[in-house]
Amino acid sequence: MSRLEYRLYAEGSETYPLLYYYDRIGKDEVLLRFACDYFIKDGRVYEKTSCAVEASCYVIYVQEAEDERVMPLWGTPKGFSRRAITMELREYQEGTADYPLIRTFSFPDPQEALLHLQANYLMVGDTEWCRTSAEIDEDRETYVFYAVPNH
Repeated sequence: MSRLEYRLYAEGSETYPLLYYYDRIGKDEVLLRFACDYFIKDGRVYEKTSCAVEASCYVIYVQEAEDERVMPLWGTPKGFSRRAITMELREYQEGTADYPLIRTFSFPDPQEALLHLQANYLMVGDTEWCRTSAEIDEDRETYVFYAVPNH
């Protein structure tokens, strides 16, 4: 098991305050989190600036996302095993903050979840979806893959 830290990044600063930490976190989960562009916790949206591997832990540097907000009406995905990793596919639309839910995936295997989360394109039915960003939403206990249909 490993330690993961989220640290606040500020341009020009020499200190990076510790925001959150996770002791005894599996490397699979660290990999999933490294793949995300955004991190949501305690009603705040953070944007990843970089990731680091240090001698004693893994670190994700974030800054508060000024133009993003939490969507409390979305709720936690229901009907899935607590042991499974869930990932929503949501349609990104410029100029709005409420992105339509296209599909919710459930992965019993973290590697399968990571492959989907890191993909540039996902096929759902007859539609190819092109990734715009990905996030971990701890408040809702799910990963989110934002994409636009590739016409």
